[in-house]
Amino acid sequence: MTPTPPCVMTFAATDPSGGAGLQADILALASIGCHPLSIVTGITVQDTVGVESVMALDADWINDQARTILEDVQVAAFKLGLLGSVENVAVIAEIMADYPDVPLLIDPILTSGRGDDLTNEEMQAAMCELLFPQATLITPNSLEARRLAFYEDNDEIKNSSLEECAQRLLDMGTEYVLITGTHERSADVVNSLYGSNALGANSLNEVGLIKAYHWERLAGSYHGSGCTLTSAIAACLAHGLTMEEAIQEAQEYTWQTLKNAFRPGMGQFIPDRFFWARDEDEGDGKDGVSAIQH
Repeated sequence: MTPTPPCVMTFAATDPSGGAGLQADILALASIGCHPLSIVTGITVQDTVGVESVMALDADWINDQARTILEDVQVAAFKLGLLGSVENVAVIAEIMADYPDVPLLIDPILTSGRGDDLTNEEMQAAMCELLFPQATLITPNSLEARRLAFYEDNDEIKNSSLEECAQRLLDMGTEYVLITGTHERSADVVNSLYGSNALGANSLNEVGLIKAYHWERLAGSYHGSGCTLTSAIAACLAHGLTMEEAIQEAQEYTWQTLKNAFRPGMGQFIPDRFFWARDEDEGDGKDGVSAIQH
């Protein structure tokens, strides 16, 4: 028999453009050699320009989809994206509580790339109170980090630093926070990893900064880069890498998908999650996650 690849369960809404959401998770997980188990949390009407509407699935459907698979298949990691409703957040939190030893990665999606609101204040509060305490890693961009860190007092957002946001998110119970810096005004994109146990020899400061990763800023706007990154980290963890190894490999993979992105419509570019399969020029440097793809 062919050995079974690591299985990763993702909870996300569909994206008919194939750029983000459930489809992005499936592509990224498959590209890095995992078998995706996909739980549909909602159905969206969207294209490469933006999201027009979201229909959340009933929480009982979420529960039944996940429980049925979990009784059958061993899961190596969980990845959460757009969850659709407070009820869905609550039921997923109950499911996660039954699997405390499986890494839980959360991409806390609040808006689309165009800025369309995809969650409300009640959903943000539910994520912070029910899911973040169980999370191994959350991966907000800088805008999301500020909103989530101060979900109880939005007036404090404008005066907050990313370090303060990271500490507040860690205090909610998550083990690691990776804040991505695409939206910051810096020459390079700086992604910063913080950890709740980073106050030892490997810490760079008192806040818990483990490492700052600098990446060349690419021109253009991309649809589904956050989904790709978090799914890639989940895939790397499922293959047995440590958290820091997984984050390094996943960032390299994601950067390459953006460098090789294509524009099928009139809106954003879509990351090419199978860039390596279309690279006929060996030795071209496109070897991100090469150690675990094959």
